[in-house]
Amino acid sequence: MQYRKFGSLDLEVSALGFGAMRLPVKDGEIDEPEATRMIRYAVDHGVNFVDTAYVYHNGTSEGFVGRALKDGYREKVKLTTKLPSWDVKSKADFDRFLDEQLRRLDTDYLDFYLLHSMGKKRWTELRDLGILDWAEEAMAKGLFRHLGFSFHDDAEAFKQIIDDYNWAMCLVQYNYMDVDNQAGREGVQYAADKGVAVAVMEPLLGGNLASRAEAVQAVWDKAAKKRTPVEWALHWLWSQPEVSTVLSGMTTMEQVKQNVAYAAAAKVEMLNPEELALFDEARAIHEALTAIPCTECGYCKPCPSGVDITENISLYNDAVKYEMLETCRKRYRFWENAYKTNPMFGEKIQAANCTACGECEEKCPQSIPISRWMEIIDDVMGKGKPVVKKLDQQ
Repeated sequence: MQYRKFGSLDLEVSALGFGAMRLPVKDGEIDEPEATRMIRYAVDHGVNFVDTAYVYHNGTSEGFVGRALKDGYREKVKLTTKLPSWDVKSKADFDRFLDEQLRRLDTDYLDFYLLHSMGKKRWTELRDLGILDWAEEAMAKGLFRHLGFSFHDDAEAFKQIIDDYNWAMCLVQYNYMDVDNQAGREGVQYAADKGVAVAVMEPLLGGNLASRAEAVQAVWDKAAKKRTPVEWALHWLWSQPEVSTVLSGMTTMEQVKQNVAYAAAAKVEMLNPEELALFDEARAIHEALTAIPCTECGYCKPCPSGVDITENISLYNDAVKYEMLETCRKRYRFWENAYKTNPMFGEKIQAANCTACGECEEKCPQSIPISRWMEIIDDVMGKGKPVVKKLDQQ
């Protein structure tokens, strides 16, 4: 495992971090034996940064992580979780959530506590409630050692938040598709120049960059050194000196083993100019293939009407990306009555049941107009209308 300096702090973290948002699931719940095996394998092979959040896996991720880090594993890692900022209504909620999270994780302290999903509006609200004074007091009490934030907004908002406090770290969505999106390359450089450690989430854009679509694979095949699409995406990040750690939300043991092996070779500026040029080609192809820029983070859930938003979007993107429209239409129609024989399916899983209430859109880090897409998905999948690849086609 390779290790990197973490901003201006006197510590080093593993190039690969373990994100506990996409753990394996069995019968609708975290598969604890397998997920524990995965986390402990990662730690045993050098991973020393574990990240979770209050809302992951419908609120069960923190409790699981606490149990997985028993038997001496807690002492081997830097543990991070996040304040559910959207549920903060008063200053009293700061203590309420942190106390609950420490109990869930069964730990006396956190190494890092992040304000979850910051943007201009949400940051202003928390700042005005006194979050920074509260955080200083909590750190003085030893409840957490460092304060940071995760981010979903534009670069200008990101720089403003960076300037408002002496943050230890930031967690940003960043990958070779997001160079000019959200904080982007501009924000990553800005934070690093200020001594703020940069941790990266969504390195594969919700798995989209792991695609082996023929057109994308043809780009990677041009390189003299052969790598998988995942390996290319990760090394694009690790090649940048500003990136301290890359968090991967791994779902299988195979993914853990592969990513640990990739991280062992992670070096700054390891890609040559010819290899870096390939990313421009891959970026253009991905942009053309993906209709809805969803990362399947799940923040939009649960839908009050029961719609499985990410499943509908994933189905639609697969239909467009892999030209398998009829297959995806059959699956969509299957959902209509699947709940009668399979309790894993909700009665109203289909996009057709969206009421356009807008609750999901307020939570979506990608600012996707979900209700409009739900209507389109039902038109295409359920009613046989032509595929729409971009909203401007409407």
